[in-house]
Amino acid sequence: MDTDRRRGGRGRAVRLSALLGCGVVLLAGCGAMPVTGDVKAVDASQPGDAQVQVYAVPPREGAAPIEVVDGFLESMTSDDPDFRTTRKYLTAEAARTWQPGEGTTVLAQAPNRNGPTIHDKQRRTTETTYTLTGEQVAAVDAQSSYRPLAPSEYSQMLHLVRQKGSDGKQEWRIDIVPDGLVLGQSDFKRLYRSVNKYYFAAGRTDDESALVADPVYVRNRTDPVTRMDTATQTVRTLLEGPSNWLRPVVDSRFPAGTALKSGVTSLAPDDENVLKVPLNKKAEKAGQGACRMMAAQVLFTLRDLTSARVGQVELQGEHGPLCSLGSDEAEEFASDDGSDGPDSQYFVDDEGHVQRIPGSSNGSGDPEPVTGPLGSGTVAMSAVGVARDEQQAAAVSADQQHLYVSSLTEESELSAPVVSSRAKEPADRLSAPSWDGGGDLWVADRDPSEPRLLRLVDGAGEPQEVSVPGLSGGRIEALRMSADGARIALRVSEDGHTTLHIGRVERHGSGEAETVSVEDLRRAAPQLADVTAVSWSGRSRLVVVGKEEGGVQQVRYVQADGSTASSGAVSYTHL
Repeated sequence: MDTDRRRGGRGRAVRLSALLGCGVVLLAGCGAMPVTGDVKAVDASQPGDAQVQVYAVPPREGAAPIEVVDGFLESMTSDDPDFRTTRKYLTAEAARTWQPGEGTTVLAQAPNRNGPTIHDKQRRTTETTYTLTGEQVAAVDAQSSYRPLAPSEYSQMLHLVRQKGSDGKQEWRIDIVPDGLVLGQSDFKRLYRSVNKYYFAAGRTDDESALVADPVYVRNRTDPVTRMDTATQTVRTLLEGPSNWLRPVVDSRFPAGTALKSGVTSLAPDDENVLKVPLNKKAEKAGQGACRMMAAQVLFTLRDLTSARVGQVELQGEHGPLCSLGSDEAEEFASDDGSDGPDSQYFVDDEGHVQRIPGSSNGSGDPEPVTGPLGSGTVAMSAVGVARDEQQAAAVSADQQHLYVSSLTEESELSAPVVSSRAKEPADRLSAPSWDGGGDLWVADRDPSEPRLLRLVDGAGEPQEVSVPGLSGGRIEALRMSADGARIALRVSEDGHTTLHIGRVERHGSGEAETVSVEDLRRAAPQLADVTAVSWSGRSRLVVVGKEEGGVQQVRYVQADGSTASSGAVSYTHL
């Protein structure tokens, strides 16, 4: 039986939905909040209604095993403080040891429970077992990091025993329960929201700092375990450091061990939009320069929370203010918005020439040929990638065999190609090029006999082959570098499908001895069987064009962690 369809019962949580206000456009006739009428139960996992709130209720006296299981599953979807009521469905020992904060299993639908499993005659009146099943689509670890999964079967056991309660009566309780929460996808979206915490790209000086977004999921309202509001949860995860996946390529300016001052559960800006963040004494080890960068991390992290509206961050130690940073000052630590390319728009026209729409973010304006041989030369091009400073561009020839790099600021002859492919068919040759924020140029050679991912430092010199150990026989069809240079989006073809993967770009050494590899590929948008185009849209979000198995082509936003972003209209600008 699917818990989405369970109704009533005194052993289940009650869901209430409050109308918080009247939309003058949509509901012009709405005049007052209703104060009378019945309280009605709402289906579990009701999608898209963040105002639905679940109130946990304890098991009724004499509840049957199935009521205990159903009540426990429903109570997990509540905002029950420290899950105190939820724990009443467990034996005393299980309630003491159960760790709901150890992670979240996300199922396509709320979990089914199969059973009971009847034990032998002598034990059937004292113990029984139910099995929770479903289709797992994602997991959130103890660091609040989300990871999408190819749909797989989920199966976990709940073991119940009949024991004497404090009043001396025999009651059914769960004594074996897996740690963490098990939620249907709709309940997960209702209870949690995606936020970005920010760190600095590793291996760069403070003058070359680039912010890297590390998406995590926090509770929409107060976290039942920590009792922290959303802003405080977000700052807490920031201070705890980057996720394990991103950790090798980013740095935090917070000294090791820095945490919120004990007892802090709420952070909100004052009347002047200044957010004061009380920290423990570990934060006092940072100098003024590092402290300002710490404040920048907090400021950019809280920008994702529209309710916070922070104009300035003040970090406080045990003995008073450590430093402060305003929104305008923070821009020095982030020279770009993480979008996929420069401010102007560039494209290749029907004659193979590169055209530019000056300073356009919406595709309007009159196109004009770019300066140099890419705009008026005799070699026709098929694809172009422009460096983020718009000083130079790389273009692939119409037959996709050669990659050229040319200045966009001065007239010159077209130089010799910097990369050439030996593949026989155009579709097996070079991909469209992509520049990272550090000025390096990336391209894939799709030659079946020697497929390679190549990097050219500053867009020049000998191409360096980049190792991608996680490909497992797949072939890179297209790539997009993130602005921070820490991540790369790859369209990978294998077994007749082209799917999207996100890799971590690791750099070792420096100068000519520097080696680069793409590590720990993670499948993004696993629900899409074929991805035809992808582009970065901000520091942690991508625009993806693709289709599900047997479905039609669609355009959607996807987070860098692979989760589906909830957003409005999709921009087609860079596709």
